[in-house]
Amino acid sequence: MRRFAWAMLGLGLCVVEGGVEPALGQDPQPTIELQHNRSSPFNPVTTIPFKLSGQLFLKGHRPVVSLRIYNVLAQLVAIPVLRGSGKALDSLALTCPTQLGCAYSAYWDGFAANTGKPAASGVYIYQLVVDGQRFTKKLVVKQPPQ
Repeated sequence: MRRFAWAMLGLGLCVVEGGVEPALGQDPQPTIELQHNRSSPFNPVTTIPFKLSGQLFLKGHRPVVSLRIYNVLAQLVAIPVLRGSGKALDSLALTCPTQLGCAYSAYWDGFAANTGKPAASGVYIYQLVVDGQRFTKKLVVKQPPQ
């Protein structure tokens, strides 16, 4: 397993590739996969897909999930909406109808929260938190020239 970890502006960034095979007779470890946003760079909207394995939902457990977008100064810019629910991905307890796990998608309209204005062109950090575990990637906003 390869791991790269670093700290950037107060946000813990971690990219994990690969995995460890469970021992025979043991349940596989739950997996969480945060994917790159589509499209990148984007204007005016983007989708952020992520997957949660079925092990996270065993015995009726509902993982608590948050997704936040920060600027490079580590200031909160937006909280995307979970597609299909219309709810902000802010401490949502998710469900999954299958034991195989579920794929989810978050939607960001490109607007900075509480401003009514589009986010400025630049690099942003998005961070998925699932039951306290953090997964982080970057995205690029490209506004047209004015």
